[in-house]
Formats: sequence, C-alpha cells, structure tokens
Amino acid sequence: MSIANTCVLIAAILPVVTMGLAKAATAGKRRSEGGYDNNNPRDWAAKQTGWKARAAAAQNNGFEALPLFVFAVLAAQFAGLDQARTDMLAMAFIGARLVYIAMYLANIGAARTIVWAVGLGCTIAIFAPTLKLPF
Repeated sequence: MSIANTCVLIAAILPVVTMGLAKAATAGKRRSEGGYDNNNPRDWAAKQTGWKARAAAAQNNGFEALPLFVFAVLAAQFAGLDQARTDMLAMAFIGARLVYIAMYLANIGAARTIVWAVGLGCTIAIFAPTLKLPF
C-alpha cells in the first residue's frame, strides 16, 4: 500500500475519531444527564454545545472533504502520476486536516478557513496534472 493510500485510510478514520472525542467526553454520564445516546446519535449530536458541537461539525466537514481526496489519489494513481509527489501531497492534506480539526475544536474560525483551503489545494494539486491544467 502506498503512503497516499494509507492517507486515504487515515482521512476516512479522522471524522470518526473527531466525533469520538465528543462522545468520550460524556462517558459515564447517563443519557438523561447529557451522556451519549446511541439510540439517537444524531439527536444527541444536535444538542451538543461548545467544542463538542464543533467536533460534530468537524466530523461532517471531514466526511465532505473525503470523496474529493479519495478521487484525487485514485485519479493520480490511475494516470500513473509520480507516486512520490502524490504521497507528499496526501501527507500534506492529512497534516492540514489535523490542524483544521484542532482549530475547529479550539474555535479559531478565520485561520481554520485558511487551513481548510490549504487542504483543498493539496487535493486539487494531487490530480491537477491529470486535467492538463496550467498549475
């Protein structure tokens, strides 16, 4: 498995881990006291506030970013692009996602948007050569 493929796996797991942090923060609490409700997980997530609500939002964003990233890696590999370049950009994407999640949880909005754009830029750069674009 290439480094980029490993990054795809990490990118798929990151949203689950992000929400897992919020769930773990309520461990030991009864549902009636705000503890995690596995019977109604979406309702539980919708009732969260503060960093736990932001963790739910970061999870959603992680799942939203995932398809384009997976497509980029697969398109680059299918087109026979330089694997080392693909690997480096995939690692940069994961790094950006980790910083993005940390900034989301810490409620650092403006800088978080810049980091999100860096991650998107990495994704586009992975498969851009397959499109014969000038960048």
